[in-house]
Amino acid sequence: MEKKLGKIEAVKFGVGGYQDAMLGIHVTLGNGSWGVGDSRANWDAEQIKWSEHSKWTEEDRDVWYAEIMRYVSKLLQDAKVDSVDKLKGKPVEVTLDGNLLKEWRILTEVL
Repeated sequence: MEKKLGKIEAVKFGVGGYQDAMLGIHVTLGNGSWGVGDSRANWDAEQIKWSEHSKWTEEDRDVWYAEIMRYVSKLLQDAKVDSVDKLKGKPVEVTLDGNLLKEWRILTEVL
């Protein structure tokens, strides 16, 4: 495991992720010499409709959406900002296992 310091280089709340069909928050983390992307998102209700063949329910999707919003709320609080666009440029600590992102956090202690 390796920890790296960087910043939020790009951030978007909207549709992205797998097949551009997932609604949530999408970030790019890095410092100019390295970068990694992360998303907290789930199937967009307008693009991906539930069917009897789905392995999840609309109630599951509601729970996933609530988890995403609570995650965004925590990010905003940690960064001391009031909107997603203001997360750009905030300092982060990123934990990587090789090239695989394990976790990341906003460096609240330097804000």
